[in-house]
Amino acid sequence: MISLVIPVYNEKASLEELLRRVVAVDMPKELIVVDDFSTDGSREVLSRLAERGLTGDVVVVQDADLEYDPREIPRLVGPILDGHADVVFGSRFIGETRRVLYYWHAVVNWGLTTLSNMTSGLNLTDMETCYKAFRRELIQSIRIEEDRFGFEPEITAKVSRAGARVYEVPISYHGRTYEEGKKIGWKDGFRAVYAIAKYSLKR
Repeated sequence: MISLVIPVYNEKASLEELLRRVVAVDMPKELIVVDDFSTDGSREVLSRLAERGLTGDVVVVQDADLEYDPREIPRLVGPILDGHADVVFGSRFIGETRRVLYYWHAVVNWGLTTLSNMTSGLNLTDMETCYKAFRRELIQSIRIEEDRFGFEPEITAKVSRAGARVYEVPISYHGRTYEEGKKIGWKDGFRAVYAIAKYSLKR
C-alpha cells in the first residue's frame, strides 16, 4: 500500500481537485493530509474528505497545488516496488513536459542541488522536487527536524548518510505563477542553504 503525505497550506482552490485526481490513481493507497493552519477554508474541506487507514509500505510526498500529476505516482514508486531503490526522487529536469517559468528559480534550484550533491555525495538533478517516495521503514527511522523548504536538503542528507539506494525518475511539472498561488520565496532559498550546511556537518 502507498501512503501519500499531502502538506496543505491555503490550497482550497485546488485541494478537492487534487484529492480527486489522487483517489483516481489505481493502486492501494492511503492519504495523510497535513494542514499547516490554513485560513482559507482548506481545513473545512479536509474535515469533509478525511480518510483513515494503516501506514503503507511506501510513503510518497504529494503537494496539494496541482503542480505534480498524481497519475505519475506509479512511475515514482516503481523502483521501490521492483526492489531496486529505497528512495526515489522525481526529477523535473530529465526529459518530461514542464511549464516554462522563472529563470532565476531554475538557477537557484540548480545551485542548491549542486551544493547538496557536493555535501551528500549524490548526483541528483532535482533535489528540491516535491515528489519523493520512501520505503516506510527508512522514512520512519529518520527524525525530521525541518519544516517548509528546509525539508528537502535535510532528507537528502539523511538518506544519503543512511546508505539508502537513491533513484531518480522523470516527472512532468505544471508550475504556478505567484498570481496563481506559488509560495516559495528568497527566504526559503537561504533556509535551504542553511539546511545543506547544517545537515552535512551534523553526523
